Amino acid sequence: MAKIGRPGLSDDQRRRVWELWKQGHTFSEIARLVDRPPGSIFSILQSRGGIYYPKPTARASALTLAEREEISRGLAKGLSIWGIAQRINRAASSVSREISRNKGRENYRAVDAQDRAIRARARPQKLPS
Repeated sequence: MAKIGRPGLSDDQRRRVWELWKQGHTFSEIARLVDRPPGSIFSILQSRGGIYYPKPTARASALTLAEREEISRGLAKGLSIWGIAQRINRAASSVSREISRNKGRENYRAVDAQDRAIRARARPQKLPS
């Protein structure tokens, strides 16, 4: 995805900023080490309150893009939910929930469903106490 505005730091540089921050370096020291202005360093750290959160990863049981593509193909062929579930070796209820949470049988798109799942994974919900 293209970024608008000034070019930012690469993923490696961002990782290095967080490593240096965890080691106790100041904004100015980090800025000198990664050759960027201190304001850029502040912006990276400030967005997360100075606390590093690792990039969210999918559960092993989550549907993959390939499985979502197979669901999309099955819907296009007019297969039943049970038939699609058999093809991808998943429970019919899982396939049914996937379709209903992603615009239904007529408008299901695998790429859109995958994007939605990634966005939902990136913002974890607060656990009940």
